[in-house]
Amino acid sequence: MRIGILGLGRIGAFHAGTLAGLDVVEELVVSDPVAAAATSAAEKFGATVADSPEAVFASGIDGVVITAATDAHPGLILAAVEAGIPVFCEKPVAKTVEESLTVLRAVRDSGIEVQIGYNRRFDAGCVAARKAVLSGELGALHTVRSTTLDPAPPPAAYVAVSGGIFRDCAVHDFDIVRWVTGREVVEVYATGGNKGADYIKEAGDVDTASALLTFDDGTIGVISNTRHNARGYDVRLEVHGMKDSIAAGLDNQLALRSAEPGVTFPPGPPHNFFMDRFAPAYRTELTAFTEVVAGTRTSPCTVTDAIEASWIAEACTLSVAERRPVRLDEVRKEIA
Repeated sequence: MRIGILGLGRIGAFHAGTLAGLDVVEELVVSDPVAAAATSAAEKFGATVADSPEAVFASGIDGVVITAATDAHPGLILAAVEAGIPVFCEKPVAKTVEESLTVLRAVRDSGIEVQIGYNRRFDAGCVAARKAVLSGELGALHTVRSTTLDPAPPPAAYVAVSGGIFRDCAVHDFDIVRWVTGREVVEVYATGGNKGADYIKEAGDVDTASALLTFDDGTIGVISNTRHNARGYDVRLEVHGMKDSIAAGLDNQLALRSAEPGVTFPPGPPHNFFMDRFAPAYRTELTAFTEVVAGTRTSPCTVTDAIEASWIAEACTLSVAERRPVRLDEVRKEIA
C-alpha cells in the first residue's frame, strides 16, 4: 500500500522510518511546509515528495499519517476524510475540545476510519495489564497509578502553545488508565507547582503535577507528571486489585534507582526519551493502522476515545486553577 505523511518534524520523520520498514508499505508520499524536511525524508526512506497536502491526497495514497502541527490537525483530518482516505493522526485531535467535537461531528457518519495516536495502547506491558484486568485475575480494582516523568522540559515555544501539562503530557496517562481499566473518570482533583524553568510558570503552566481521579466504579487513579526528571524518561503503569497487582514499565532501563542495599535493579542505562522507550509500541501502532487501511480492523483509538481523555485534561486544568475537585459532567456541560 501507499501511505502519505503530512509533517516531517521529529515524530513525523520517526514515523516515516517505521513505516518504511513495514513490508506492507510499498511507497511513502510525504509533504512538509519546510521543503528541506520533506526532501530529507525522501532521501532517507525513498519517499516521493509532494508540494502540498492536496497533492498528497491526489497521489493515489491508501492512507495518510498526520504529524503536522496541532493547529493543522482538524483541517487535515477533515480534508482526508472528504477525500475518502483513512487517517492516522497524532494526538491531540485539535488544540481545544471544542474543535475536537467539531471534527467528531464531521467524521462520525463518514464511514472513513480515523485513528488517533495514543501509542501506550500498543505498549506490550500496558497490553498485558489490560488483559489481566479483563481476565479478572486481578480481582476488583481499587487503585491504578500512571506516571510520565520527562527528563527535561520542552522548548519555551512549545510550552506557549501546548495548552499545559495536563493537555499535552498527562493526557497520555488519562487515556491509558481509561483503556486499561475499561472505566470512565467522573471526578478529578489536581494540583501542580513550579520548581524549574521560569518560562513554564510565565506561560501560566506548572512543571510538576499530580491528579487524583475517581472512576465510575469507585476505583482511585493517581497520575504523576513532571518536566524535570534528571535520571531519564520514566513512564510506568500500576494496576492494583483485590486479588493481585501488575505493573508496566518496570524494565531494565527504568529511570529510577533503588536505595535498598544490594539491589542492582535496574541494571541498564535509563531510557532518555519517549522514542527509545516506545519504539516497539510505535511500530505496533502503525502496523495496526495499515490493518485499518486494509479494512481488516476498525480504528483502535477513535476520535471519541481521544476526546474522553481530553475531558479529563480539561477538568484537571480547571481543578488546578480553582483549587477544588471538578466533576467531568461539569466541564462537559460548560464546553459541549
